[in-house]
Parts: sequence; C-alpha cells; structure tokens
Amino acid sequence: MSTDLRLEVSVDDQQMRVFRGTDIVRTYIISTATKGVGFQPGSFRTPTGNFKITDKIGADAPTGTIFKAREPQGVWTTDSPPTCDDLILTRILRISGLDPENANSYDRYIYIHGTNREDLLGQPNSHGCIRMGNADVIELFDLVEPGVPMTITPPSNHRGKLFFFDCDSTLSTIEGIDELARVRGEKVYQDVVALTHAAMNGEIPLTDVFPRRMEIIQPDLETCEAVASLYIETITPGVRELVERLKADGWTLIILSGGFAPLIEPLARELGIDHVEAVPLHLDPEGRYAGYGSDYPTTRNGGKNEIIREWKAALRPNKVVMMGDGVSDLETKPDVDLFIGFGGVVRRPLVMNGSDLWIEKMSDFATDRI
Repeated sequence: MSTDLRLEVSVDDQQMRVFRGTDIVRTYIISTATKGVGFQPGSFRTPTGNFKITDKIGADAPTGTIFKAREPQGVWTTDSPPTCDDLILTRILRISGLDPENANSYDRYIYIHGTNREDLLGQPNSHGCIRMGNADVIELFDLVEPGVPMTITPPSNHRGKLFFFDCDSTLSTIEGIDELARVRGEKVYQDVVALTHAAMNGEIPLTDVFPRRMEIIQPDLETCEAVASLYIETITPGVRELVERLKADGWTLIILSGGFAPLIEPLARELGIDHVEAVPLHLDPEGRYAGYGSDYPTTRNGGKNEIIREWKAALRPNKVVMMGDGVSDLETKPDVDLFIGFGGVVRRPLVMNGSDLWIEKMSDFATDRI
C-alpha cells in the first residue's frame, strides 16, 4: 500500500522524489511555478511546506484527458492545435496544506497534474501547480492514496534577474488614467491630470488620489478598450529594442504599475512582456464601470515595494532593477539593486535627483551597465 510512501518536491532541482522509508523508489522531472513560490490566492505561485494528498481525480481516464473544474472536457493529443493554455491533463492529485501559511492550498486548487507542455518540464513554468509528464502522473496516481504526505522544499538557490518597468510615461508616453478622464470633458481631464501630477511628484498620497480620480471618471468598456489601444500606439521610442536586449540577456521583465491591468495587458503582449502587476478594473456584464481593486498594493504609496519584495521572496533573484518616472517608482529604491529614473516623457526633479541612473532616451541605456 502507498501509506508508507512520502513525496518530496525540490523547487531548486525541479524534481519530485518518491520515498519509501529512506529509499528513493521513483524520481520525476516536474515544473513548479514560473513566478516562484508563495501563498497568496491568485499569485500563480507554488506554495511550500508540508502537505498531504487529498483527492484523486481521473482514474482510468485516457491519457491527455483535459480537465476543467475537475471534469473531463475532451482529449488533448500532440496533434492538437497549438495552445499557450496551462492545460490540466490525464490525472489530478489535489493537495491540502498542513501549515498555517499553506492551509489555503486546497482552496487555491493546487494540483499535481499532467501537462500539454512536457517540453518545458525541468524548469519553473507552471501557473502554481506541479506539472508532470502524462505517463509519470499516471504512474504516481497508481502509487499513492489520499493521506500520503508531501513536502515542497522552498528554493535555496538564486535564480535569474528581475527588471521592473513602470508603464505610464515610461513604456508609453501617456498616463492611462488621464486618457480615461479625457472622454469626460476638458474640466474633468484637467482636474484628473492635476491629481496625477501631484501624486507622481509626491505632493499628494496615492491613497487619497486613487478614489478621487475613479469617482470622477467611472470608465466603461468602450473607453477602456480605446485607452488600451492608445498605450500601444504611444510606445516610447526605443522601448521595443530595450525589451529585446534585456530578454536576450536573461532578464525576467515585469510591468509594475499603478495603472489598470486590463488596459496594460495588451501593451505587455505587444512588447513580449509576460508579467503585469497592475490594478484590477471591474466592469459589469453590460460593460459599465463596477469598481477597481482598491486594496491592490499599487494604489498606495509603498505598494510597489510590497510587490517587488514578493517577487524577491518567490524567486531569490541575483539582481533586481526598477525603471520609472514617478515618486512611487523612486520609493522602490531600497528594495532594488539599481533604480533608473526615466525623464524622456516627464522630467521630475525629485526623481532625477534620487536616481542611481538617469536617462531621457531609452537608447541611452546600455544593458551592459547592469
């Protein structure tokens, strides 16, 4: 019986080992999360600590069975059309956390499952679950029963380099929230622009500015889509080339913004940036404004620091860089190895004087300097 088995997952090695006593009886190549380790719901990070297998789902299902909400929804094969989806295939072993910090893992739907991206096993590439090869997950499924203990060991090795970009007046020449205000008329636009500049210059706390601006604007779907397109139309000269150089040098790129995620995500896709940390924006089924993520860190001063620290804890990077134009960007300086002030759109003296490096053209930044 499997009750004498235990599982150990190494984030550093990207391996799962099956032990019987002190003997290793199986070793599997796996993938944990691209975004590293963590415990927050919606973080797309793999939790660490002590767990147990709770549910077994998919017994006798054909290899490649696609599960959605733990129900079979057809079969994926290598001849299926290409997809970038993180498909849950073949078998599901659902786990529960046994430690206070990972006790939400069951509700986060953290699984061990088969994947359509077997080519990426051996490197962190999941959305938080533990991916396995489809033949391997069948073998493991047959080996274990509910109650089998599992440990996910947090990383001890440093991995990669993180480069955070502000969005507005950095990657793009616009301030998205000002453009959302423009459709409400000139007076509203001027009022919101004044609030934005006051916040970026450090004159008014972001915590005060955010609700005041959104109460005035209340953007609908049509307005949001227009501004999302405008972000792409106004990409700062030299950004595309800089992004390509950084990616070629092995940097993980993250947009870190006090703007709204649904408006910025198309820009990120256009630039080939995989990660966006920005404020949720809510619309009702008719496309009317229904609020925003008022508790999201970047709606308040110091919030960008919180997100940077989460990434650092999750990945243990070798180096961290931030580039931005505003005071909320400059605030991140204690949590990064290099702060680059960008003055190519708006030149803020406070940011310029506080920067480790100041540039006014993206082409002025030589990546070999970092």
